[in-house]
Amino acid sequence: MNDMQKLLLTAATGLLICGLASLSVAQERKSPHSTVSFDLGGHKVTITYGRPYMKGRKIMGGLVPYGQVWRTGADEATTLETDAALDINGLKVPKGTYALFTMPAEATWTLIVNKTAKQWGAFSYKESADLGRTQMTVSKTSSPVEQFTITLTQAGSNAATLKMAWENTEASVPVKLAQ
Repeated sequence: MNDMQKLLLTAATGLLICGLASLSVAQERKSPHSTVSFDLGGHKVTITYGRPYMKGRKIMGGLVPYGQVWRTGADEATTLETDAALDINGLKVPKGTYALFTMPAEATWTLIVNKTAKQWGAFSYKESADLGRTQMTVSKTSSPVEQFTITLTQAGSNAATLKMAWENTEASVPVKLAQ
């Protein structure tokens, strides 16, 4: 290898390292993360998501625009992992791992279950990879919710309610084992 080839190899290696470093910085987590696990009729349902704070910002209809796909949290896409088939408000979800997105509106939200679990936010979201969509019920919270929160609460022996709350809004949807 001559000196020119060595110089070119060194320069190319440097550019590759800089490119990978900038990609890593672009995808750093900005918010704390949480995992919610729930036993649904002897089967495990787990949701992993980023938990951003309000920090005095207008959230619904502001930071989270109405009528657009939202990553439903912060950083990488929120994931749903289930070891049994689910029925989420009529949407049949086979066992597996999925990304969860939402499309908020003032009166109702749309929950989107996407087959590509590993995504960064909604930037790589493709509607063509959706398993399906279902409606969520929206209500006002009794007091402001500073940090985005997802919960799964018991709603019968083989059923739960999935709730997402932030600012003054709570969106919920029934989840049960699929028949």
